[in-house]
Amino acid sequence: MISVDAMGGNRGPAAVIGGLHISAKRNPDIRFILHGPEAELTRLMRRRGRLAERCEIRDAPGVVPMDAKPSRVMRKARGTSMLAALQCVASGEASTCVSCGNTGALMALAMMTLRKAPSIDRPAIAVFWPSRGPAGHNIVLDVGADIRADPRNLLQYALMGAEYARIGLDCARPRVGLLNVGAEDTKGGNELRRAAELIAAAAIRPGADFSYIGFVEGGDILSDRVDVIVTDGFTGNVALKTAEGAAKMISEAVRDAFSGGWGGKLAALLAWRSLARLKKRIDPRRVNGGVFLGLNGSVVKSHGGADATGVSAAVKLAATMGLTGFHDRVAEQVANALSDVDVAPTETRFTGISEG
Repeated sequence: MISVDAMGGNRGPAAVIGGLHISAKRNPDIRFILHGPEAELTRLMRRRGRLAERCEIRDAPGVVPMDAKPSRVMRKARGTSMLAALQCVASGEASTCVSCGNTGALMALAMMTLRKAPSIDRPAIAVFWPSRGPAGHNIVLDVGADIRADPRNLLQYALMGAEYARIGLDCARPRVGLLNVGAEDTKGGNELRRAAELIAAAAIRPGADFSYIGFVEGGDILSDRVDVIVTDGFTGNVALKTAEGAAKMISEAVRDAFSGGWGGKLAALLAWRSLARLKKRIDPRRVNGGVFLGLNGSVVKSHGGADATGVSAAVKLAATMGLTGFHDRVAEQVANALSDVDVAPTETRFTGISEG
């Protein structure tokens, strides 16, 4: 069972229900608990055939605005579709929560409702990133759960990211790299070099199922050199938004190049298959969904602007997380590794990125 915040996102509940409809057609066993204004959701559901048989609608009239500050949402979350969706996971009714809503608000409410998993100081948001790697994607974390990260936090991100790669990328022994301004050991500040020492030590402990390849640079995010890239939430979020903007610019540039005159249109027709493959390769909707790592429950954050195709991708990811008992496996990996690491936990204070 997947718990869905129907009111999150820029496109409204129609896009969310459209995504559920796609997922339901592809997976006959999937079921949903849908949270939002009951009358509106019931009306939209009538257009989706048998989807209503796979959904339980629960009335939640409140909506968390996309531009709301997490601190304000925390005080006025009662009755919102976002909080209701998370509470279903906390109570055990659903395996995973999916929301297209405000990122900062979702993380704040998830920490309040689900709590951090044992041994986790700060949760992280991990995303798939198109790359030349064997799986066609790499994993980057954190991309916005918290703008700060000390060496112990970065170690935990590495452990959580490696476990995610084993499930999400089907990678038996993930290669983990630490994002820096250069690949040389002397680059970066003292805290980054300390984090590198901790990750390297964790990688050689008995039972460790990942390898640490050292510092990586921005260009390596897209390469086949690494499977998991670890960084703080500020840097990761800037890189993510930059990549999204670059992909959009490339798509528009290719379209413009083939739209000028009969010659361009003929060239586009001849290159149609290649262009279709390129479009599919860089389409962010196909890998839509950031996973919140380090909580006592699984949460998938869909992009705020996701259409039905994007929501469907997030639901597919949520189903995978629910079937694997992912959050328990992450907590176990981190606890085992930290038992051999001599570094004190740091004070936890949410400083996440609050935009949607």
